[in-house]
Amino acid sequence: MDYFPELQTERLMLRQLTLQDADAIFHYFSSDEVTRYYDLDSFTERSQAVDIIQMWNDSFTLGLGIRWAICLKEDPTVLIGTCGYHTWKKEHCKAEIGYELTPERWNHGIMTEAVAAIIPYGFEVLGLNRIEALIDPSNEGSRRLLLKNGLTEEGLLRDYYLEKGQFVDAVVFSILKREHVAK
Repeated sequence: MDYFPELQTERLMLRQLTLQDADAIFHYFSSDEVTRYYDLDSFTERSQAVDIIQMWNDSFTLGLGIRWAICLKEDPTVLIGTCGYHTWKKEHCKAEIGYELTPERWNHGIMTEAVAAIIPYGFEVLGLNRIEALIDPSNEGSRRLLLKNGLTEEGLLRDYYLEKGQFVDAVVFSILKREHVAK
């Protein structure tokens, strides 16, 4: 892709991450509440936020994935979370979806709206046939979000990740292009 795509929903603007987003990302990634189910430790330095922004933008530049900044339309300069695709296996037409949101915006349907915008993008623009999500079995918020967006729970992957020094299970969810088109 030659340019970073901007997506809009009723309330949200999804745009490219910039270094100006580092303070917001540091704010929520320094919270154990946010990183509880995330595959990284809580941030202790702002430079970690700069590094993750660079990593996500590099992933897009290299054609390995895409991560959008989530902002309210009323103030598109203020990041409240991110969402996007990683573990993109082009030869298999599949990618994994990931997301996080600042706790101040939890339980307002924001992530449901953002994910609903990027699913069609994955199928129609990225050429995906399968979109996956892997979550911690006890992450009920993610479970509800994925089910609301039409993903199907497929099963439990035991000791699937080595995360923060211990093996953890993962529940796999997916939606196929034919299922999305049939909606």
